[in-house]
Amino acid sequence: MALFISNSPEETFDLGRQWAAEVSPGWVIGLIGDLGSGKTQLIKGLSAGMGIEAAVSSPTFSLLQEHDEEGRLPLAHIDLYRLESQTEIVGAGLEHFLVSPHGVTAVEWYDRWLVTKWQPGQSIPESIQPFDGVTLRMAVFSDIGETKREIKYEDFSD
Repeated sequence: MALFISNSPEETFDLGRQWAAEVSPGWVIGLIGDLGSGKTQLIKGLSAGMGIEAAVSSPTFSLLQEHDEEGRLPLAHIDLYRLESQTEIVGAGLEHFLVSPHGVTAVEWYDRWLVTKWQPGQSIPESIQPFDGVTLRMAVFSDIGETKREIKYEDFSD
């Protein structure tokens, strides 16, 4: 498990840019945290680091923003805030982005996909074990000050 302390939205953005250098096709980045904890800011940095120039905002109402031909890899940005269960996520047609992405998938409110509550340092639920060729980075964002965030993350692969 890795720990990053962000003192500002700019530092969270920069962490996303750093993660962009690590990702390859088949990555799912699952972000867990309260409203305003920095999930979208990290994805903005991730997309910038991947060479995506389009404006990135949280797709709360559309559920999905796809950036297929803009950067070095396709990016699917998903916001599960309005969905409450795996059944609703599958019904919305989002499952393939979560289990077998053709590029990189970044998911806000990833805990909606989980059957049980997860904390860094724990094994991941069997229901979301990564498929062959998929790397899952799970990250939990916690507010620890007005603009200060603790970001704990861990990678899982097949």
